[in-house]
Amino acid sequence: MGAQQVREGFAALYGAEPEGVWSAPGRVNLIGEHTDYNDGFVMPFALPHVATAAVSRRTDGVLRLHSGDVEGGVVELRLDDLAPESDRNWTAYPAGVVWALREAGHAVTGADVHLASTVPSGAGLSSSAALEVVIALALNDLYGLGLQRWQLARLCQRAENVYVGAPTGIMDQTASACCEEGHALFLDTRDLSQQQIPFDLAAEGMRLLVVDTQVKHAHSEGEYGKRRAGCERGAALLGVDALRDIPYADLDEALARLGDDEEAVRLVRHVVTEDERVEKTVALLRSGETRAIGPVLIEGHASLRDDFRISCPELDLVVDTALASGALGARMTGGGFGGSAIVLAEAADVDTITKAVEEAFASGGHTAPRVFEAVPSAGARRVS
Repeated sequence: MGAQQVREGFAALYGAEPEGVWSAPGRVNLIGEHTDYNDGFVMPFALPHVATAAVSRRTDGVLRLHSGDVEGGVVELRLDDLAPESDRNWTAYPAGVVWALREAGHAVTGADVHLASTVPSGAGLSSSAALEVVIALALNDLYGLGLQRWQLARLCQRAENVYVGAPTGIMDQTASACCEEGHALFLDTRDLSQQQIPFDLAAEGMRLLVVDTQVKHAHSEGEYGKRRAGCERGAALLGVDALRDIPYADLDEALARLGDDEEAVRLVRHVVTEDERVEKTVALLRSGETRAIGPVLIEGHASLRDDFRISCPELDLVVDTALASGALGARMTGGGFGGSAIVLAEAADVDTITKAVEEAFASGGHTAPRVFEAVPSAGARRVS
């Protein structure tokens, strides 16, 4: 749904034109998985798929929310009643942002909101972060709050962590707020320093495919929390603030200190080697050796599958089939236990790889995957 349709939908719902329309993208993570909550490095880029919001201010302490993607009418909430983990519906994401802004001392007095999104839900492509960031940017503009993009990302993360109750890191919100078209975002999640790395695969005769398995295993949220707690335990055992503080060169020594604590060994090894893979990918892209990132992606998938243990048969099937069909590299992306994989391929091989993956899913009795090209796109912005 485009900006004009969202604008018209707002007017039909609320009887007046909105003050503006904003959009914020989903993201795909090229490399750097489960490193963000370990103060490590990540490298996402924004997708062309966006959450779009038409918004106007209110002065009566009321928040009215409507989504064109969800059945039901307008949901009306009072700002004074907003409280962490009080809402288990889609409205928790925009309401959580309003709560976080007000808790931080920003004078938001209400809003009318109409939303629509083209970011696939449940695919590990940050549909929730897009929803949060588009609301934060709209309110920042309308209320003249003067917050920087990284500050909006922090507030959106707080909304998701505290209000929604999901223990996510900072990557998704920062990617949605800060990515630039034609670039991947090299982000240090400790200090939020950013470098925009040119990433134009089409110019080099390559493509990056997203394969949405359309699988979401029910235990994903609980297992995500367990992995995060396990990483924090590993850091404590090694006497560091976060696993980011273990240099790659000292990994073997650190693992030896963990002894026969098999779980801690696996989790620490993944995080430390994954940070190294991000830095290696950045170096390869900067030196023009783009095709050489393929093996790095493959190594990343093996680490997520074997050490972090968050892959699933459908994700492994995508990766194995794509590689057998000529892909340069492939790995799962996102939180795990379903969602999406990415496939780096020569442009001439895209149709062959896509067909092979679709046939493999059909043969395995799986729901047909959704396959589309991931084009590095612009971050959150006002569109009208």
